[in-house]
Order: sequence, then C-alpha cells, then structure tokens
Amino acid sequence: MMKHCVLAFSGGLDTSYCVLKLRDEGYRVTTYYVHSGAADPEAEAKIAARAEELGADDHITEDASEELWSVIVVPFLAGGARRQGRYPVLCADRSIIAKRGVALADRVGADVIAHGCTGMGNDQVRFETELRAFSERPILAPIRDIQDKENVRAYEEEYLRSRGFDVPERASLFSVNENLLGATLSGGAIDRWEVPSEEARVFTGGADELAPGEKEKLTVRFEKGVPVALLSDGEAVSTSGPEIMRLLNEKAGRYGIGYDIYTGDTLVGLKGRIVFEAPALAVLEEAHTSLCEAVSSRAQNGFRRKVGEAWCDLIYDGFTADALRDDLEAYLASSRARTTGEVDVELRAGAAQAVAVRTDNIPELKGAVYAQKAAWSGGAAQGFTELFGQATVLHARAGSSDG
Repeated sequence: MMKHCVLAFSGGLDTSYCVLKLRDEGYRVTTYYVHSGAADPEAEAKIAARAEELGADDHITEDASEELWSVIVVPFLAGGARRQGRYPVLCADRSIIAKRGVALADRVGADVIAHGCTGMGNDQVRFETELRAFSERPILAPIRDIQDKENVRAYEEEYLRSRGFDVPERASLFSVNENLLGATLSGGAIDRWEVPSEEARVFTGGADELAPGEKEKLTVRFEKGVPVALLSDGEAVSTSGPEIMRLLNEKAGRYGIGYDIYTGDTLVGLKGRIVFEAPALAVLEEAHTSLCEAVSSRAQNGFRRKVGEAWCDLIYDGFTADALRDDLEAYLASSRARTTGEVDVELRAGAAQAVAVRTDNIPELKGAVYAQKAAWSGGAAQGFTELFGQATVLHARAGSSDG
C-alpha cells in the first residue's frame, strides 16, 4: 500500500513543489490549509483548486481564526511586548497549523506528516517542535532536502514548469506568509538589503491615496483586557475577535499603519530581513497599552512587558508546548482583571494614536490632579523629595572631595 502523507499546504511555490515531489516519491498526499483570516476572501477556494490541480489526493480546509485570536492575540496584547522590541510574532500561527496537522493525521490514519519549510529559516523549528510534541510520526521536509541547490527557488520553479504547472506571480517575487495577525514578506530586494518595492505589501498598499490630513476615529471596547467590540461613531461594527482583526487590517492598513522592515536574529544564527505588516495588532496594542497605563499599578505596567517579552520569545522560538507558556499566561490573565473600558484611537497616515480613555478603574486621589492640584501640603511634598532622593544624595556626597 502507498504510504499516506499529510502536508501543510499554502498554495505557494514551496508547498506546490512539495505536492509534486511527494507524489513522485510514491506518497498518497492529503493537503490541508489552515485558514486564519487571509486578506484575499477567495484564498480558500484558490488554494483548494491549486491542490487539486497539482494532484493532491484530498484537500482539507480548516478555519482557525477563533483559536488564533484566543491563544495568540489575547495573551500578546496582555504582554504588551514584541520580539526584540520590534516583531509582533506574526509567525505564531505555525504552532496551530502543526497541531491541526497532527489531529488530521490521526483522523485519516496518515503515516507521515510533511511541511514546506526550508533548512535556512525558523519555521522548521516551530513546525517540528510542535509536531514532535504531539506525534511520533516521521516528518518530511522536501524543501529542506534541496538546500544544496545553488538557487532553490529557481529549482522549484523549473520543477513545476517541467511538469506543466505555472508559478504564482507573487511567489516568483517574494515569499509571502499571511494570516489573521498580518503578513510577512521575504525574498528579492528584501533579502538583498535593498529598498522593497511597493509590490511587497498585502494590507498597506493604499496609503498614498489618502487625502492630505485625512484621519478616522475608532473606539475599542475592552473587558478584562480582551477587545470585545469595535465601534465607529458610537455604533458597534463588530463584536467578534477575528472580525475586529479583519476590519482593522483593512481600515488601518489603508492608512499604512503597521508596516515595517525588520532584521531579526534568527534561530539558525543568520540575520533575517523581512517586511511585515500588522495593522490590526498595531491599533489594538496602542489601545490596550493606553488602557493598561491608566488602570494598572506602576509595578504591573513594568512587569507585564517582561512577561510579554518572555512569552514572545517562546512563541518565536517554537517552544509553544513548553510549560512556561502556561505559567506566563496565568500571570497575564491575572494582570488583565481591571483592564475594562473604552479607548478612542485616531488613525492617520502611518500612525495610530490613542486619544481618549473611558474606564471606572483609574486609581485617583480626591482633590489631586497631576501637575495641576495637590491634595497634600507643601511641607509633606518637601519631606517626600528629601527622603526619596536621600540615598543618591548621600552616595554622591560620600564620593565628593568636599566631604
């Protein structure tokens, strides 16, 4: 009997090559696409058609939008941090895709699981750590097996063309990863440390069409740190987490918000340069941070970012199954207890700015307004400044030649 292989499939160049290669090696191939909010509403149908065209024996589509929202977006916002201070871990869907692959392999009785990751990047670690954590099946990586070719992408393109299949136009320019969180692009001018062309955009391509000074105000409503509604002119336009993300990717993307060029220290030791777009996350981060600053204690606001950095590192490094993740998320869930309220965010070219906060949970002292009015005497303030700075003053005097 033919061995049965389950392949994570995106319809791009790499996974298209994988289908043909696996079939050439005698495998029965079931492809699966985990949909999590692509910008192209016809993506699912296009990917399914591509799988059929390439000769996949079966194709499965699954929607993981709610899972990505609850297990990635919510703790990411609570942590208030990014990988190396820059990257909003848009790769976080990899663990979900891998885990869904294990579940599918269990259902269809597959012998092996395959992915389209290269041997040069981080995704191979993310996929395979998750796969090994939940399955003992052999793992196939057809793209990694051709890393000795001088030009891997050219080799893949020729492999497809020699068998009568076309190469997606954008795939010939860039490697594109897109999900509910945003999009990352690499290849071409990006890899050469050159200026990326305007074609290297998924969500943010319309910013040049904005009228001078054009702006838009939206409101995000939070309950215990979780965005529960997006409002425009006081009316809720969405109360679903994934739909909030889709709308913000569209609306904020139009203003060019969330676009950046990032160079990261990859897991294999190389410098990795990418273009990324995260319009929705940029808006929600701005709103959530503004609310946290208002309602959380000073110690909480400082510590949550340390927890958030550790959480981002786990996700980026592929250690999503590590027990530390549960520990960090337990703290982040606790820290969200008072983060309830509404935040108005103004969108304008290239920026999202929280302009108003409404909540009942701001710690306030009756009769006192910072920099405006004190609720204590001048003598109390003087004594406070003397005692608060005393250690520094004494240390400075001890080292002074004046004694």
